[in-house]
Amino acid sequence: MDFMAIVELLNGILWDNILIFLLLGVGVYYTFRLRFVQLRRIKDVFSNVFGKIFNKKEKADNDGMSSFQALATSIAAQVGTGNLAGVATAIASGGPGAVFWMWISGILGMGTIFGEAVLAKKYVARINGEVTGGPAYYLRDGVHSKFLAGFFAISIIIALGFVGNMVQSNSIAIALNSAFTIPNWIGGIVSAILVGLIIAGGMKRIASFTELIVPIMAIIYILGSILILALNYSQIIPALKMIFTSAFSVQAAAGGAIGVTVKQAVRFGVARGLFSNEAGMGSTPHAHAVAKVDHSAQQGFAAIFAVILDTLVICTLTALVNIITNAHTLGLTGIEMTQKAFNLGLGSLGDKFIAVSLFFFAFSTIIGWYYFGESNIKYIFGTRGIPVYKIIVLIFIVAGSFIAVDAVWKVADLFNGLMVLPNVIGLIILAPQASKILRDYENNFLKNRGN
Repeated sequence: MDFMAIVELLNGILWDNILIFLLLGVGVYYTFRLRFVQLRRIKDVFSNVFGKIFNKKEKADNDGMSSFQALATSIAAQVGTGNLAGVATAIASGGPGAVFWMWISGILGMGTIFGEAVLAKKYVARINGEVTGGPAYYLRDGVHSKFLAGFFAISIIIALGFVGNMVQSNSIAIALNSAFTIPNWIGGIVSAILVGLIIAGGMKRIASFTELIVPIMAIIYILGSILILALNYSQIIPALKMIFTSAFSVQAAAGGAIGVTVKQAVRFGVARGLFSNEAGMGSTPHAHAVAKVDHSAQQGFAAIFAVILDTLVICTLTALVNIITNAHTLGLTGIEMTQKAFNLGLGSLGDKFIAVSLFFFAFSTIIGWYYFGESNIKYIFGTRGIPVYKIIVLIFIVAGSFIAVDAVWKVADLFNGLMVLPNVIGLIILAPQASKILRDYENNFLKNRGN
């Protein structure tokens, strides 16, 4: 058995039989343990996030990021190619009903990601005077397992910092080539140069970049999607009905060639939803750990908002555009389905709109994933390992632009899966602490503020 055969076997075991149930189970556990915090405290979610946006006193410094900048860095990583290609794949493989189960996974994932954020805030650390944090730190200091912490750190550096960013740069190169006939290698080199300029400025420049670019890219994509829905408004209600009815019945797959069972709708909807919003995977806590807030729970609310934007807004818009334009009936999957949907909705501008959206989504993901990897480089090597890490990341970005990445995707999936395992173990063990932080927010912090 060759290396790739082993990778595929392990991916099948992890993603089809273990991780989906683990991630969904942890989401259920945290949702009940935190007494449906994502519903009870929804007012706090929006008041904290939008209050931070307009608070001019909130600025990043060398001692961390503002709450909104940490949120933007988190969203930069979450909103990526999965929002365009992943949603279409879920519909192609699990039918329109997969969208409903994607929503369910997102709602449950809000409980998980709240826990990740507040635990990361509690176990924040300093490496050579620089503030940092993430699962490796709460696994080491909270669970008291250096093995799990090291295992997680190595897995995420490979999964996101190296292999994952190679995949993202490939997506950028292909999009620019298909829409503007820019050679792949040029797209890769330009991407590496731009990334290098941003990461050279450290946390402060990364925070400033994500704070600026994330709202712009989200607004552009949302408005483009809403325009298509407005032009086809009569199909919105039928599309929603199709999503709900298909979630609980046998349905036709893309092109109507084969039947899709409820089990398939659940499987692909849950998997794509979790993969898109990254709840429970241990990536976004790195950003939330360094946020400057008055109480850790406030950053937990910011983390919940990130899932709302990623899964309930952007993924939903992608799904509706694919369904109301009937692109999901043409036998396409992945980014090809979404490109076709926007072509049908926007005409000749569709290709360019998706190319630009994919560029911003993938590029911002590279920046976010770079930062998450850097936090774990600090954990293993200290700040002295960062210069070498930067060089390796830029090499992978260039390489990813002109090589076939089917095999690379599979390797990235494997290490994504491996990093979930120690993180989920930590979340289960530390759940009482996350619950205690929320109770302190509700029983003490709010009362002291007169709320």
